[in-house]
Amino acid sequence: MNKNIFYKGFEVELFTGSLNSHVGVSADIEKNFSNFVKEPDNRNVEYITTPEKEYNLLYEKLITPRKNLRKWLNNKSLTIIPSSTLCFKHDNQFQRSDIDNVYHQFIQDNYGISIATSSVHINIGIDDLDKLFAAIRLVRSEAALYLSISASSPFLNNKITENHSQRWIQFPKTPRKVPFFVNHKSYIDWIENNIINKKMQNIRHFWSSIRPNGPQRPLILDRLELRICDFVHDVDLLLGITALLELRILHLFENIDSLDPLTASIFSIDELSEICDQNEINAAKDSLNSELIHWQDGNKVICRDWIHNLLSELSLTADKFNMKYLLKPIYKVLKEGNQSMKWINQYENGLSIEQIMKISIDDMINNEEGTI
Repeated sequence: MNKNIFYKGFEVELFTGSLNSHVGVSADIEKNFSNFVKEPDNRNVEYITTPEKEYNLLYEKLITPRKNLRKWLNNKSLTIIPSSTLCFKHDNQFQRSDIDNVYHQFIQDNYGISIATSSVHINIGIDDLDKLFAAIRLVRSEAALYLSISASSPFLNNKITENHSQRWIQFPKTPRKVPFFVNHKSYIDWIENNIINKKMQNIRHFWSSIRPNGPQRPLILDRLELRICDFVHDVDLLLGITALLELRILHLFENIDSLDPLTASIFSIDELSEICDQNEINAAKDSLNSELIHWQDGNKVICRDWIHNLLSELSLTADKFNMKYLLKPIYKVLKEGNQSMKWINQYENGLSIEQIMKISIDDMINNEEGTI
């Protein structure tokens, strides 16, 4: 074990339902499973993994809760729906999981079911604050790449949308404008000002592609949290995305001067913020096929090509840390398309959304049954 490898943990949101509808049971799930928690809308539930360094341990931490939940759902003739949006036909009524929760009331009143999405948040442990904020700057600059690999939400309300990640299009990023933080103090000041000005209700009410995380935000931080990825039901692919993220951060720490956007970009930090926000929207629409603006030099680049170039750039680092094997699922996505692209292709070939989800649910089950 190399001492430079980071601790990694996940927050995994899921949708529950039948093969043609979304059924909210998150309150019941929370009562029956200590490692699951309610989301504001009852059709969502989340489990959180404890941090690990080893990828084989991460695999078990990701797959075991899902297998246990599936057994419980099977007894109710329910399943896990792999879409990151409410893909089946539904009304627009918010389904509260906790009617006494004041924060949930605020979310319902202000956002409605636009927040009813599922995703995977990837946490990377970094306790050096200067390095943490450098990593946040770089990963935010490239967040569109991770979204494009993970995209799994082309459907909404039993219709196809024009987006590969409808989730990221509709999700209410809050506050609307997030700066590039130059250091810990700039982050603390920004958070406190937004809470005072009521742009944020509390420290949790910071919904962006990436944010610092820790036991006592904003003062005590110990990890980076990448929040942009759609739900990824293929655990090997999720670990591949995590390995890409980890390798990028390791590479950054070996090349701070040439990779920290604060010093390595032709753009000001205000310009970078606007470019990254636009890249995320472009990636949400067209994922691997999207045209993005590179944060370093402003050149336009197709997302798929950028990822290929990044993998090449990280090849020596991947060899150094014996992590190259973990990246194989990403090469497969680049060749065959991400989940949204596959689903769109199936839809255009005549399959219904229900049929498409049934195929992916079966894939999930086969993936789970293939593990010990």
